[in-house]
Amino acid sequence: MIFFITFGLIGLLALGVPVAFALGGSALFGYLYNAGPNAVLSVISRRMMFGLNNFLLLAIPLFILSAKIMNSSKITSKIFGFAHSVVGFLPGGLGHANVVASLIFAGMSGAAVVDAAGLGQIELEAMEDGGYDKDFSVAITAASSTIGPIFPPSLPMVVFGFMSGVSVGRLFLGGVVPGLIMTAILMLLVSWYAHRRGYPRLGLLSVKGLAKSLMDAILPLLTPVILLGGIWSGAFTPTEAAAIAVLYALVIGKIALKELGFKEIKQVFIDTARETAVIGIIVAASGFYGWILMRSGLTVRIANSLMTLSDNPLIIFLVVNLFLLVIGCFLDPTVAILILTPILMPVIQRVGIDPVHFGVVMVLNLMIGLLTPPFGIVLFVMQQVSGLSYGRVVKATAPFLLPLFIVLVLIVIFPDLVIGLPNLLYAGR
Repeated sequence: MIFFITFGLIGLLALGVPVAFALGGSALFGYLYNAGPNAVLSVISRRMMFGLNNFLLLAIPLFILSAKIMNSSKITSKIFGFAHSVVGFLPGGLGHANVVASLIFAGMSGAAVVDAAGLGQIELEAMEDGGYDKDFSVAITAASSTIGPIFPPSLPMVVFGFMSGVSVGRLFLGGVVPGLIMTAILMLLVSWYAHRRGYPRLGLLSVKGLAKSLMDAILPLLTPVILLGGIWSGAFTPTEAAAIAVLYALVIGKIALKELGFKEIKQVFIDTARETAVIGIIVAASGFYGWILMRSGLTVRIANSLMTLSDNPLIIFLVVNLFLLVIGCFLDPTVAILILTPILMPVIQRVGIDPVHFGVVMVLNLMIGLLTPPFGIVLFVMQQVSGLSYGRVVKATAPFLLPLFIVLVLIVIFPDLVIGLPNLLYAGR
């Protein structure tokens, strides 16, 4: 049974079988082999439906929808313009604006690919017009897009919360400090490149100019404040926050900015439905796969095997991190979380690692995977957006992995960087 659900899954993925069918097929083979003539096929459909029957999962299509509405209504260009007006005076001003804009947009989208595709085109055009090397522009755009799934709200953290039972509100808050650290370190790297290559800076804007830029972007800027404030105060759940994000994006795009027509809204809903259907099939198949995984006893065996390596939680955590970094090179983050969370959580709980800490670390590991070959999806997005060859995108992006690794090491060694804020704000609850 274990052979089918492990090597069967690997083999099907290697053959190019779609992820949902690879998960479902390997689980089906394992179930039929184990149950034999006593197999009850209706169990498969029940388990798949059970995997989808969770209120929390509604947050995924809603956050995707809100991000697409903001892209279609040109809110992203206003965000980038505001970021440029605030940090453009620094050496390499457009590079800094690129990073800050990604931090702001992270509070609305929660997905690296959405950031790279939405803000990416705007940022690349602005930086090319500003005299920046195209390789540098592509690299900083790709690297800064990984802030989105770390700084709240975050789609991967919603998926992790669903699979692990960990509070999504705590996970969101746990990503705040790491997201800010990522922003700061990426900006330091931009400054280094700017000094070496003589990249231009924007003159200091007048108070009037800054005020105008702020007023143009004030409504989008309020989005993360509303969402995080509502979740922390208990006014609404993360799923309800996603619905509010959609409504707010519609109000901004249609009424306030008058940039969103009914034709655009229709297309946004169609695109969101298509992406949601793909995710939904994968989640349903992973529900069946996870059930078979638990029945096989593989999770217990893996936990016991890791515990034989060391009784030091830090050593175990480092081994798990290395494993996740490798997996992130080959699997989409959502798929990796769906498959690996049931396997790794028993290990994490046994060694006493805080599940919120582990969730944020796991997501950051998998975000690094988005920038690493052979299957880093952000690399392919940047190839498409920029027109550069895949090899050139990989080469340009490689140095920008260093800041992400630095942040990963920091949050692994100093867990308070992750759990300090949620523990403070949720104290007594």
